[in-house]
Amino acid sequence: MTNKFRTESISKLLLKQAVPASIGILVMSLNMIVDTIFVGRWIGVIAIAAVTVVLPIAFLMSSVGMGIGVGGSSIISRALGDSNKIKAINVFGNQVTLTVSMSLIFVCIGTIFCIPLLTLFGANGQILEPAKEYFSVIIWGVPFLAFAMMGNPVIRAIGKPNFAMFTMILPAIMNVVLDIICIKVLNQGIYGAGLATSISYITSGTFVLWFFFFKQSEFSISKESLIVKISLVKEIIALGGITIVRQGTVSILMIVLNYSLYTYGGEISVSTYGIINRVTLFALFPILGVTQGFLPIVGFNYGANDTKRVKESIKIAIQYGSSIALLIFIGIMLFPNTLVALFTTDEELIHKTQNALLICLSATPIITIQLIGSAYFQAAGKAMPALLLTLLKQGLILVPLVYIMPKFFGVLGIWVSFPIADVIATAVTYVFLKKGLNKLPSSEP
Repeated sequence: MTNKFRTESISKLLLKQAVPASIGILVMSLNMIVDTIFVGRWIGVIAIAAVTVVLPIAFLMSSVGMGIGVGGSSIISRALGDSNKIKAINVFGNQVTLTVSMSLIFVCIGTIFCIPLLTLFGANGQILEPAKEYFSVIIWGVPFLAFAMMGNPVIRAIGKPNFAMFTMILPAIMNVVLDIICIKVLNQGIYGAGLATSISYITSGTFVLWFFFFKQSEFSISKESLIVKISLVKEIIALGGITIVRQGTVSILMIVLNYSLYTYGGEISVSTYGIINRVTLFALFPILGVTQGFLPIVGFNYGANDTKRVKESIKIAIQYGSSIALLIFIGIMLFPNTLVALFTTDEELIHKTQNALLICLSATPIITIQLIGSAYFQAAGKAMPALLLTLLKQGLILVPLVYIMPKFFGVLGIWVSFPIADVIATAVTYVFLKKGLNKLPSSEP
């Protein structure tokens, strides 16, 4: 099933894993971009701000699935590398149980505390009402999104990258089609945008459910594996908690960011960041694809005690990712106005956003080291360095900068905070990664 992780050349293997992951992220990114274009052009600038406020809340709730998925897939990769398939299956069964139960709890909390949550995340002034309408429908798709986020890295860990790609492509296509129907044809406004997104989440979760429970794959699970085992739960949470903490940190960042943006620039600055966020995700899709493709390869070979292939995986992943990042950076520098004009016809918003975009993404060429470095420690089961590197950029550096810098430089200080955080986080990650690799034993599988 995953023997190719042990024998195939790293370059070829990384391409096989990274290309489907990149395509999936590309389609998902295009989906978010198209969604924002439809919202901005067919509903308005305030609607972009409302979506910008609500989506981090939805992703925070569903991040429990992402964390359980990433933590469990790391264990599964190493278990398969150690030829322990029974443990791998039991881990996945526990992932399913944890994801379903915890995501439903979060949905209940979100439903009860809707207004306080929206206000906390920056739904101020004119943003509150459309944000509430959007949130009221999107929340019902959150358990399905959590299940899809849990299943995606597991599907990749067992050597099925094409199926992992489909978990991102299917909902993206569904969302675009339903956006046109619900917003343009049926004229349902922001509620229609939320309905389209919610149904797309349900589509993704249903596909993952089909893959594991009805496809009869070689990794199908049993009822016994669904019974919670404390030892496995502790191991999953030790690593998966890193991803949950990361998303929690992103949520704290969004709270501080939306507060600062609204305070120093009003609703239009919140909309500006909404566009920058979408462009950033699109710009980084191949680098994120390389990172996701890298995870199961390095995890398997770490579990197989093949130090040589672990180091080779890291080296090649950084080379590929950095080359792609440089090309993306050049493209953004050459065509910022064209990118921003896709989202809106508002001249003031276009002008402010293109300048901010250039500043925010100015450190793009170096971020691959950040991503691969933290991913390595998580794949290797090194919880503490992985947690520290995860919190470093967005929590320990960016949150204080976004709060302090605008006090001296206004909105410009917020945009400058992003490349400063990237440079510092990359330097620290490089030091950690170099020390971590030096500690690896000189052993063969």
